[in-house]
This record gives sequence, C-alpha cells and structure tokens, in this order.
Amino acid sequence: MKKPIIVILIIAVAVGLSAFIFKSNDQPSTAQISNNLVSENKKNEEKQSAGKIEVVHFHGTHQCWSCITVGEYALKTIKEKFPEEYKNGTIVFRNINGELLENKDMVMKYQARGSSLFVNAITDGKDKIEEDVTVWRLVTNENQFISYFENKLNKLLGR
Repeated sequence: MKKPIIVILIIAVAVGLSAFIFKSNDQPSTAQISNNLVSENKKNEEKQSAGKIEVVHFHGTHQCWSCITVGEYALKTIKEKFPEEYKNGTIVFRNINGELLENKDMVMKYQARGSSLFVNAITDGKDKIEEDVTVWRLVTNENQFISYFENKLNKLLGR
C-alpha cells in the first residue's frame, strides 16, 4: 500500500523539477505578461489627459458647514487655479441638490448618496467618474484642501 503512494510522490516531484529545470528564464510567465499589461494600461491612462473635467458637488436642501465648505473650496480652487479652463469649459463645476426630482438623472449617473464631491475626467467622450472622499478630511484646512485639489486636477489635465 505504501509503495504506490511513494511512487506517485516521486513521479510528481520529478515532473515538478523537470518543469522547473526546463522552463526558460527568457520567457516571461503568464502572470508576468498580465502584470506588464496592467502596468502599461495604467501608465497610458495616467498619460492620457482628460479633455474635460466635471466637478460635481452633491448636497441636500439643508447643508451643514462641512457640506457647504467642500463645495465652496472646490469652486474656489477651480476659479483661482484654473481660470482659463473654467472660462473655456474644460473644467466645469456643478452644484447639485440631490434631493430635487429635477436632478434625479445626475444623481443616478454619479450614483451619489448624500453630500459628496465627484470628479468626472472625460476622455474621448468616455466618463471616468470617481468620488473624492479625501476632501472631507481637508475641509478644516483651506490651504491643504486647495493644494490637494489643484494637484488632483493638474494630474487629470496631464500636467
């Protein structure tokens, strides 16, 4: 009974060693190829700048100080740091009351829940919508907020 098990184990070890020995180090594994493709795609996405950026601040009818301030700081950043892009429509700011029925389509498009700030980097007509939750941690420091948000928008513009 023990001999067949030992023989099977020896064969399995021999096959494994053979595969290891004869595997060419010059040829990348499937996992390496996959990782390389993912890395290339990420680099291409980062290099490809957005043609248009929509910054959308969703809020309720009654807003707290933080909700109001996130919207104000986002708009201030855009107007002061990107005046030309704001003027020509490359960067658009929208202040949306998510509780109003007339804004239902925007709420659905962005999947907004409560007070939130979304950035939509539009490239070749394709939306890349992301909620920015970092702004809530920076709401008590205007300079940090503006610096952070300016850097974010610069990256999206390919700068």
